Amino acid sequence: MSTLTKTVMATQAGYGLTILRIIAGVTFVAHGSQKLFGWFGGYGLAGVGQWMESIGLAPGYLMALMAGSAEFFGGLALILGLLARPAAAVLALTMLVAIASVHLANGFFMSNNGYEFALALLAISLAVLSEGAGKLSLDQRIAS
Repeated sequence: MSTLTKTVMATQAGYGLTILRIIAGVTFVAHGSQKLFGWFGGYGLAGVGQWMESIGLAPGYLMALMAGSAEFFGGLALILGLLARPAAAVLALTMLVAIASVHLANGFFMSNNGYEFALALLAISLAVLSEGAGKLSLDQRIAS
């Protein structure tokens, strides 16, 4: 196994991060499926694309596709613990964009569409990026 593969797949984390990773992964998949497919009351790519365009994220359809794909496929990667570090990096960037472009102006609290929820998902993503997927992950199985 190459050094790069070992570095990307290595994990120092235990079961606590595994729990956070899986729950965050489910959350990301749900939000990504709202954007991509319109599931769970979402608006799908067309609706999310129009909204993103309206807040200055253009081209809106492409931005919706990128955000939805990052959340959906990144979430699947977190659930499986497969390439969790690269997925976490993409998800952290996605949450930074969401905080800066959508939530920051609304303050901290989620009741006013603030950034607290996105910040929590950002923190989990950064923890996975830093520590790896943890126990019960495909990354850990591949690296050992």
